[in-house]
Amino acid sequence: MRIIARSSLRDFVASKDGHKDQPALTAALNAWFAEVSKASWASTADVKRLYATASIVSADRIVFNIKGNDYRLVVAVDFEKAIVWIKWIGTHKDYDRIDVKEVEHGG
Repeated sequence: MRIIARSSLRDFVASKDGHKDQPALTAALNAWFAEVSKASWASTADVKRLYATASIVSADRIVFNIKGNDYRLVVAVDFEKAIVWIKWIGTHKDYDRIDVKEVEHGG
């Protein structure tokens, strides 16, 4: 899968500079990026096989638990084009304040 855009993940990690869990967050996001980059998903069922705890919100909107569910990562997926768009990343607490179906990067 092609992931757009890794810079969103890097920017989020940078925003946590000096936070005690920044190294663990960095490792968790790097692992997610590496796994998803190698994946070839044809459907949400393929996503669930690799990430049993992922939440399928709609046909193209998926939420991943990051670092033991401390963080949430919202993506949109185009299975035909094999593209994953990062829509939002934040703490679990911040996630409870967004509309996961509508949120866009920077929102």
